[in-house]
Amino acid sequence: MTQLIDILRSLADPTRLRIIALLRVLELSVGEIAQILEQSQPRVSRHVRILAEAGLVERRKEGSWVFLRLSPGKATDALREFLGAVPLSAAEQNIVDLDLVALRTVQAERAAAASRYFADHAEQWDAIRSLHVAEAEVEQAMLRLMQNRRLGHVLDVGTGTGRVAELFAPSARRVTALDRSPEMLRLARARLTAHDWPVELLQGDFYALPLGAESADTIIFHQVLHYAQAPDQVIAEAARVLRPGGHILIVDFASHDREELRTRDAHARLGFSDAQIRGWFASTGLLVEASDALSGGELTVRLWLGRRRSDDNPARQEEAQRNAA
Repeated sequence: MTQLIDILRSLADPTRLRIIALLRVLELSVGEIAQILEQSQPRVSRHVRILAEAGLVERRKEGSWVFLRLSPGKATDALREFLGAVPLSAAEQNIVDLDLVALRTVQAERAAAASRYFADHAEQWDAIRSLHVAEAEVEQAMLRLMQNRRLGHVLDVGTGTGRVAELFAPSARRVTALDRSPEMLRLARARLTAHDWPVELLQGDFYALPLGAESADTIIFHQVLHYAQAPDQVIAEAARVLRPGGHILIVDFASHDREELRTRDAHARLGFSDAQIRGWFASTGLLVEASDALSGGELTVRLWLGRRRSDDNPARQEEAQRNAA
């Protein structure tokens, strides 16, 4: 009974119940919760520690920020159902309503911060976009390649502003949006948490993905691989977490000689050849199912769709190899 007693004790405080109510709606940082509750950050941190020790809340560090969410599991599922069923008094409902108003203010501040970032970097991004076809065409090509394929659990590597996660989330079972940069994750959070989608944002590196083996059904690299010093290792790591039969979609530039992208924008690789991608796929147990090329600018955007070999379906392997030939 120790665990049950710990859970009940952790909930025996109005502030902690308010924190749980907020996290039922949205993943928040400790600072944001302190802002909403109008309490000091050390006090909120103490309450969060009690909830975390009871197994109700998970903490995740992103740079200097700590984000919180309700821990997945039967206990929190039961708690959600219980709190949704218990009627509140008029005074209690008023507190909850005021917290939700403050929560909407936090969401608006996130969106404003994202807008400021976009404005500050618009010139840099527009310079790159001007070199290739419109992003709308790229997105349509991505959707076309993934059409009629089960997305399942999607891992969006290098999610950046969260646009690719937003594109595929409505059709996915769940999405993990990963980025190394806390700043980019905050931009993605402002975009993605406005929708009722099963999206988790994680800080991590594409050389060591924070997922277990064979845990993702679809992995997407959209204009990310050219930042890798060792793209073969990145693809091998992606293959590790990809389930048999799962798909990996790489969207990047074809080989080019625009050296300023290396010096100005930190591109480690000036695009990729078809042979390079096919070779890296083959060495990690991936088959190329389809590819596409979008020209119309100084740079050509290439799309490569691979599938991890599945030992229980040799006929489909042979078919994929014939299609890729």
